[in-house]
Amino acid sequence: MCPFSLKFFRGHFNTSVSPSATVRYFVARHPLMPDINPEDEDQQPTVIESLCMNCYENGSTRLLLTKIPFFKEIIISSFTCPHCNWTNTEIQSAGRIQEQGVLYTLQVKTKEDMNREVVKSDSASTRIPQLDFEIPAFTQKGSLSTIEGLLDRAVAGLEQDQPIRKATDPAVAEKIEKFIERLKKLKEVEEEFTLIIDDPSGNSFIENPSAPQKDTALTVTHYKRMPEHNAVLGIEEEEDDKKPVNDLDTMRNEVLVFNTNCPECNAPANTNMKLVQIPHFKEVIIMATNCDSCRHRTNEVKSGGATEELGTRITLHLTDPSDMSRDLLKSETCSVLIPELEFELGMAALGGKFTTLEGLLKDIKDLIVSKNPFMCGDSSTADRAEKLELFGQTIDKIIAGEMDVHIILDDPAGNSYLQNVYAPDPDPEMKIEKYTRTFEQNEDLGLNDMKTEGYAEK
Repeated sequence: MCPFSLKFFRGHFNTSVSPSATVRYFVARHPLMPDINPEDEDQQPTVIESLCMNCYENGSTRLLLTKIPFFKEIIISSFTCPHCNWTNTEIQSAGRIQEQGVLYTLQVKTKEDMNREVVKSDSASTRIPQLDFEIPAFTQKGSLSTIEGLLDRAVAGLEQDQPIRKATDPAVAEKIEKFIERLKKLKEVEEEFTLIIDDPSGNSFIENPSAPQKDTALTVTHYKRMPEHNAVLGIEEEEDDKKPVNDLDTMRNEVLVFNTNCPECNAPANTNMKLVQIPHFKEVIIMATNCDSCRHRTNEVKSGGATEELGTRITLHLTDPSDMSRDLLKSETCSVLIPELEFELGMAALGGKFTTLEGLLKDIKDLIVSKNPFMCGDSSTADRAEKLELFGQTIDKIIAGEMDVHIILDDPAGNSYLQNVYAPDPDPEMKIEKYTRTFEQNEDLGLNDMKTEGYAEK
């Protein structure tokens, strides 16, 4: 069992005490955040004496720095007071802000949905449109809980000052009491309701209990942050005083290097960027990051051209193990489907990649199995682990050429590519379809509000 169970931190959270100074003291002496490992006897929580803000006696704060996949680095803190038995727990994100914000929309239909695990960061806002209810960003500390836990926490927050309201303003107290009853009734799921978590930092997460299959009740949307989002998160956009380079031939022959931080250990690293022309396709931008500290390597691909007029759907029938060596370009807007497994990987899940078909399947296996936050620790169940392990074995069989399946790349922006080994002749096992995007797809790409003709006219 993990020496510091995450279940210790779930449930109702009272955030009157904030161990910020204690956390800063602790972090300064612990530069690395290890993965949770139940066999690591050295990975114990650090206990620091702290002041109780309830009785003003001395209590203790327990701190644990660790990493959770999809949530990156976190600081888990728990305060207890032996004098008045007052407790306070919270989770703070210590990782980097993601490149895009994330919006989760969950249709809660059954009581089983109330048990979905939720990682909610400080910067995330929570809404329930049916009740016109919203918890603004930065009004609660980050938490690892469930849907039911989020509702319980909201109820506890509203009930906290009810005695004072009943004495000073009975009318308002009565209205809030009725609203609390409506919140409590949601836990019975007598009627469907919608839960929306909007996190511009991209560090929140809602569990998909059907993984690796697509979750029909959950919609995940990644979006580009607006300037007001960056201001709230404290991100300053750097101004580039240098004149832009207009010589494309020079840029094509040059590898640009700029400083960044490793996405795994946050150590200083270098990112290389280069324009590359893909034969029989188009020009793309490849970015690769190598970390000398933890040896982590990553690459990302951005389209060097405009959004195509039509979307592209590429279907490849795998008939030979040699298909695994086909070059593949998956843009950020491309989703991957394997119909025989009833599997769908949404756009932006793996980002943009320039790899081989084998590399893409291995990345899918790592994302669904190895890096799944609910495959280890308290969140793991035998049925879920067995199901995901079986999916990983199925992916291995596909890579080995032991299964007859189809791989579908569906890119509404038309910026994805799969190598035709018979080029310039048609590939008998590959089908490329062009289609007109739907209004919803144009909305996701931000094209509906884009004016490309006569934009200078008033």
